[in-house]
Amino acid sequence: MSAVAESVSKTDGKTKTAKGNEYLLEVKNLKKYFPIRGGILSQVVGNVKAVEDLNFRIRPGEVVGLVGESGSGKTTAGRAILRLIEPTAGEVIFDGVDVTKLNKKTMREYRKEMQIIFQDPFASLNPRMTVGDIIGEALQIHNLAKGKAKDEKVADLLEKTGLSSAHMRRYPHEFSGGQRQRIGIARALAVDPQFIVADEPVSALDVSIQAQVVNLLQDLKEELGLTLLFIAHDLAVVEYISDVVIVMYLGRIMEIAPAKELYSNPIHPYTESLLSAIPIPDPTLKRERILLEGDIPSPINPPSGCVFRTRCPIATKECAEVVPQLEEVSPDHFKACIHR
Repeated sequence: MSAVAESVSKTDGKTKTAKGNEYLLEVKNLKKYFPIRGGILSQVVGNVKAVEDLNFRIRPGEVVGLVGESGSGKTTAGRAILRLIEPTAGEVIFDGVDVTKLNKKTMREYRKEMQIIFQDPFASLNPRMTVGDIIGEALQIHNLAKGKAKDEKVADLLEKTGLSSAHMRRYPHEFSGGQRQRIGIARALAVDPQFIVADEPVSALDVSIQAQVVNLLQDLKEELGLTLLFIAHDLAVVEYISDVVIVMYLGRIMEIAPAKELYSNPIHPYTESLLSAIPIPDPTLKRERILLEGDIPSPINPPSGCVFRTRCPIATKECAEVVPQLEEVSPDHFKACIHR
C-alpha cells in the first residue's frame, strides 16, 4: 500500500479514514469555466460556465449518485475532481489534502487512490493493446507489479469482474459492450483505489446488461469498501446503488439528500420533475408527469438568480434576483430553492 493509501475504521459508529477524517472527499466551491476565444488575436470573449460553486462531501464507503439532464455539468464535475481537467477555482480535499494544490509529481501518487470508469467502454480502451496490457499498464506505471506478479493480478481482476483469465490475450473489439465495460472496471481497480468516479458507466449498454454492471459495482463496493461517485441521468439506476443523491442543473446543485429520503420526499421542483419521468413497471398505475417547458439554457449565459427559474413551474420575480444557497431542511437533506 502506498503512503497515500489509508484504511478506514469504525469510530463511534461512523466510518472514518485512518487519518481520522469523517469525509474521504470534500468539494468546496468548485468551479470549471471553459474560455471562449474570438477575434484575430484569439482573445477570451466569454466563458462556458460548466460547473459553478459545487459543495458536497462523501464519507468513506458511500456511493453518491450525481444526476441531472445532459449538459448539467456532471461529467465535467467528475473530471475536475480527479484533475483530469484543471478546476478554475475551488478545493477538492481528499482525506484531508487539497489535491488541487499538488504538483504533478505528488498528484501522480494520489492518482492511485482516485480512479475513473469512463462512459464509453470502447473509446476508452486502446484497440491496439490486449486486455492484459490495458489492465496491467497502471501496475507498471506505478511500479506495483511486473512480470508474473502483474499477470496474476490482471487474471484475478478479470475473474473478480466476471470475465476469464483466458481473455488476457484478446483485444477490445473481440468483446461485447458489457464485457468491455467490465474491462474498464478492472482497469480502474488495478491500483487498489479508495475512490472511483463512475462516469455514466451503464448509459451505453442494453438495459439487461446495465443491471449486471450495476450489480457488479454494488458487489465490488461491498467487497472492497469502495467509495463511488456514480454519475448518471437514469434516476432508477441511481436509486438502486446510491446511499446519497446529488441533483445538478446547469452547473449548480439543486438538492442533496439520502437516496430513500430524496425519492420519497423530493423538495426542489427540478427533482420532482426528474422523478416524475421514471416509468412505473405496472401498466395499471399512472404517475403525474411534470413537464418542463423549453430546453436547458446555455452555460455561456446562464439565467440570473436561480438558474432553473426559466423552466420552474413555481418561479417568481424574486427568483431572478436571488441566487439560492444550499440550505439544510432536515438531517442531511439540502435544497437550493427560496420557495420551498
